[in-house]
Amino acid sequence: MGLVGRLEDLGISDIFQILSIGKKTGTLVINSRKGTTLVGFRDGLVMRAETSVLEKGLPEELAVAGTIKSSTLELARAVQKSLPDKTLPEILLELDAVKKETLEKFARKRIERVICEVIQWAEGDFLFELEEEALNGGAGRMQEFKDFGWKLSKGISPEYLLMEGARVYDESSQGIRPDKGEDFGAGEGGGWDADWSGGEAPRKDISSLKALTQELRFPNSTSEITLLILRFASEIFQRGVLFMAAPEELAGLGQFGLDAENADMKIRDILINLNEGPFLAEVVKQARSFRGPVERDKGTEFLIAEIGGGWPSEAALFPLVAEGRVVALLYCDNPGGQETAHSEGLDIFISHAGLALEKALLQRRLTEIEKKGS
Repeated sequence: MGLVGRLEDLGISDIFQILSIGKKTGTLVINSRKGTTLVGFRDGLVMRAETSVLEKGLPEELAVAGTIKSSTLELARAVQKSLPDKTLPEILLELDAVKKETLEKFARKRIERVICEVIQWAEGDFLFELEEEALNGGAGRMQEFKDFGWKLSKGISPEYLLMEGARVYDESSQGIRPDKGEDFGAGEGGGWDADWSGGEAPRKDISSLKALTQELRFPNSTSEITLLILRFASEIFQRGVLFMAAPEELAGLGQFGLDAENADMKIRDILINLNEGPFLAEVVKQARSFRGPVERDKGTEFLIAEIGGGWPSEAALFPLVAEGRVVALLYCDNPGGQETAHSEGLDIFISHAGLALEKALLQRRLTEIEKKGS
């Protein structure tokens, strides 16, 4: 079953969440006035991506970086005329002009840049086709581009790409330049928060609070709210897990920073019985944030065993309250033993997130009532 619609009705983050949770394989085609973007999925993970908006393709980026010579690129293009079914990166690999590891590295960064571009699109249409052939760069819509990049051997989590892309967009919109390193950096804010920090270097939690609160005012969906929470927390902590909270259990919803294969899928399979986890149950019951040593019980031992690493020296837990009850719980820690940074800004943000969630739920109910009445 495919997926088709307008970006005005279903945002990019929602589309990615649907494809990720459904573990879909195929190609997402997004058209807007800016151009066309293609994203290849396999089992819910992003394997490749390309857009007509960026001037240079992956092969040109390799040449600009000095990884390959311009003459080698021209040779690869000449070979491609005789082998049109092969992409330029595939030809460069067969010519031994570049290592597979290098292609993987450049392709991952290319995908991040593409997603960073496409998350800004609020108008246009999209189509998801369940087709392995398109994912592999064969016939069909892939021919809209001269080259559809390089297919990764190990896909990237859509949630991670959305968080990283939105982070870079936030920084650029504030005039903050992203890191020039290999990964998109988390920039520091300006001097606006001097009153909070006593004239010292801006605190990450306060800088992030200002940057993301505007987005929280008009969320497109509940999934966007959860992504904003994870993005904020990733600025302060090394890793974290967001759970949906029911009266007697916690169910994994999302994560950041986990050093595990298919981390998002792993987290969604986690289910913690609060009857066997009095520590977590008490945090949910009190509906107040907690920061300090984690008490050992069956629930917390199961959680730490699932996310890996030794027992944390301390952790921070943030309940998300909506309509008078805890609907989600965010667990964060620093497995490397690094001291936990200030997190008051995150606490404030999650309080606002609860209000935004109530608003989104109310809007959904009103829409349903209007449909029934029409």
